[in-house]
Amino acid sequence: MEDQKKLYCRQFIERSETNNLESFVSCVRELEPKVRCCYSDNIKLSEEEHVRVILVDCCFILELLLNYHFNQGTSHDAIFLSPRLQTYVQLDLVLLENQVPFFVLEKLFNLAFPSTLNSGNPSQPSLLLWLAFLYMVPHSTIPGDIDELTLSSFGEIAHFTDLSRKFLLASSHLFQPSASGCSREAQLTQLYSAIELKEAGVKFEVNKNSKCLLDLEISGHTLRIPFTRVHDWTEVVLRNLLAFEQCHCIRESYLADYIFFLDFLINTEKDVDLLIKKGIIENWLGDSNAVAKMFNGLAVNLVNVGFNVKYSCIFKGLNAFCKKPWNRRVATLKRDYCNTPWKTVASIAGIFLLILTVIQTVFSILQGVH
Repeated sequence: MEDQKKLYCRQFIERSETNNLESFVSCVRELEPKVRCCYSDNIKLSEEEHVRVILVDCCFILELLLNYHFNQGTSHDAIFLSPRLQTYVQLDLVLLENQVPFFVLEKLFNLAFPSTLNSGNPSQPSLLLWLAFLYMVPHSTIPGDIDELTLSSFGEIAHFTDLSRKFLLASSHLFQPSASGCSREAQLTQLYSAIELKEAGVKFEVNKNSKCLLDLEISGHTLRIPFTRVHDWTEVVLRNLLAFEQCHCIRESYLADYIFFLDFLINTEKDVDLLIKKGIIENWLGDSNAVAKMFNGLAVNLVNVGFNVKYSCIFKGLNAFCKKPWNRRVATLKRDYCNTPWKTVASIAGIFLLILTVIQTVFSILQGVH
């Protein structure tokens, strides 16, 4: 991979409008002290060694984004010829331990392509941001329905892990006004599992109104959850996004809210099987128990500072619905006696026969009295 990085670095410099290695080296050398301060660990590399590492890594990432968007169909390099290698590279961009500061990428990209600068127009996102969006969206849980204005409102970006989380939140409905009386300070001590909710009469549906996995909705006794595909790298991506969120965005821990919700919802493989049956989860792990363990494991050691407004309202509604004995009795009646057309007909016939028997008995008693 080091050889591939150097190749990409050379291709990026040749592709650039600047086409001058020394200009890029000088740019990175100027930023090196600031970059060094971004890491908590003591970097033992000398200044020149560190400059070289930063330059190669950043140029590799930038050329990767450009290659994906402009040259994917004609590219013959090792990355684009190997789907497995593509996956590993995509994962590396999200791993918190592998991050390079985003401001370095921006500086180098602007130096390479000064003609792409948007002249300070705040409503127009940079080309680099668009390239990152186009590269990351098809390979993750991030939806593809973010417009230019949303992208341009991201503000300061720390690195690709931060950017991945911003992409995720930007498409969510969590920031829309919700009912009063629910706040992030509202603590949740109980939420029923998927099977328990079903037995209480709650229906599960896929939320087709949003592509963002965070967007839960409740309507009456129907809980709508966005579709999610669970595959081998789902846990890795979520763990890194959660780690960043827990350290830097604890008061806006929307992804942690979602994981806590799934931790309550999924206790056993039966809960997973129910969500698979409803089309909410697509299991690429093959084992429902593995999915349950993954979501339960993700919630371990997460700090819970209460839930966001929308989630707390949904949880209160679900708990209130499940605590009403009448709802559970109706659900049991439907499940045991009306779960198929034939059982429904037989149940109605039985009730009708029982009513006739009671009427006949009453008439017999009345005739005996008179």
